[in-house]
Amino acid sequence: MSTREVVVILDFGSQYTQLIARRIREQRVYCEIHPCTLPFDKLQAMQPRAVVLSGGPASVYGEGAPSVDARVFDLGIPVLGICYGLQLIAHLLGGKVERAEEREFGAAKLVIDSTAGIFHRFVAGETTEVWMSHGDRIAAMPPGFETIGASGNTPFCAVANVARKIYGVQFHPEVAHSPRGADVLASFLFEVAGLTPSWTPGSFTDETIAAIRAKVGPTERAICGLSGGVDSSVAAVLLHKAIGDRLTCIFVDNGVLRQGEFEQVVATFEENYRITLVAVDARERFLSQLKGVTDPEQKRKIIGRVFIEVFDEEAKKVQNARYLVQGTLYPDVIESVSFKGPSAVIKSHHNVGGLPERMNLSLIEPLRELFKDEVRAMGAALGMPHDMLWRQPFPGPGLAIRCLGEVTPERVEVLRKADAIVSEEIRAAGLYESIWQSFCALLPVRSVGVMGDERTYEETCAIRAVHSVDGMTADWAPLPYDLLARMSNRIINEVRGINRVVYDISSKPPATIEWE
Repeated sequence: MSTREVVVILDFGSQYTQLIARRIREQRVYCEIHPCTLPFDKLQAMQPRAVVLSGGPASVYGEGAPSVDARVFDLGIPVLGICYGLQLIAHLLGGKVERAEEREFGAAKLVIDSTAGIFHRFVAGETTEVWMSHGDRIAAMPPGFETIGASGNTPFCAVANVARKIYGVQFHPEVAHSPRGADVLASFLFEVAGLTPSWTPGSFTDETIAAIRAKVGPTERAICGLSGGVDSSVAAVLLHKAIGDRLTCIFVDNGVLRQGEFEQVVATFEENYRITLVAVDARERFLSQLKGVTDPEQKRKIIGRVFIEVFDEEAKKVQNARYLVQGTLYPDVIESVSFKGPSAVIKSHHNVGGLPERMNLSLIEPLRELFKDEVRAMGAALGMPHDMLWRQPFPGPGLAIRCLGEVTPERVEVLRKADAIVSEEIRAAGLYESIWQSFCALLPVRSVGVMGDERTYEETCAIRAVHSVDGMTADWAPLPYDLLARMSNRIINEVRGINRVVYDISSKPPATIEWE
């Protein structure tokens, strides 16, 4: 049983809830996000050291507005309400909330009235910039509360009941637009809650290894579906550290991997880590099933189905296998338990479901409490190479969803060569790690070109490069013109089948990062 200190964030539907968690963890304090509907007894059983109430789009006085069990304020632990969370504190504890005459969205100036609690690291009378996003405001504070900060439009912008350690702010300290927001959160965590900054990748790694060893019996084995990506690679190395040669990794070549990827992954895990690896060449099997298919969802479902078939066949050969290892990350977990429920399905997720039930295996998800940057930090703590940990995300269906139209061996090879050129040039320009994802898509659009005084009629390649934090939203990356020129020139000269290169400058939303 873990004895780590935990801060619980109750989610009321804010777009910034994940960001609150990230900011708290940056202070080396462990926290978890749970829906605001979390039963009080379960919250109490977690023995949290502090609770944070997130923002949200609702009005506390609206019909069906999300709320929280008021007993949370009687637990004797610090509570911080952010935006909607502040309004809920006022509403439940005897204050008054009303629609603001002037809504506040964007930057505002906060004047610190008192250095109590969350403003411990500030000076009384100090002015700091904060980020607002609200249409309601506190009209009257609950009994026992005092104002500790105000803005021009919001007199009760920050309030406190120091005796009960309950604080609330109308602004968002978790966003970058509140430059000293980290000081507000740090004061709450350390000065108010008295927490210890002990959450580190190293400590979590040791704790996870011990938990795995306690769970997996001395003669039991685990199976890991290895893709070569950051998440599955870190999960595999972690499991190997815990149970050694009782881990078997299965790596399937589905025919739509990047150039040299199959050979690279096999060499890395067999030679560097001495991990038992079953490498399956199933290229023909996948590509034959994709023949004639052009619908993106069909492609994803076919690849998922065939992968399960191949994986199941190989897994049955592993004697005494009891566990399946998956590289599920915390954003995936949050998505499934958020107050608002899972998002609308835009496209099938590349993680393959159904395997544990089909194979009668128990799941081990050693990374399910981590964000992507924390997974990389854990990998570094395990001594994994930097290049492996900083690989850009690659979709589970691989090049199949970057090869628009029918997926044929010939078109995949054209795309593979073009994609390799994009990767080489992005790396040579020193931009690989600063870009979330960079790749190209092969479009089933033919156009006329001229090469060596001869007419060509070939397909179009679209280069895509985006900046993002978590893949949920993304902005197109303004690559230098000379870099775009080099990539275009090389692709057209070196890859037969492409005579035109374009650059995708759409953001997500409204577009997605991948084309399919």
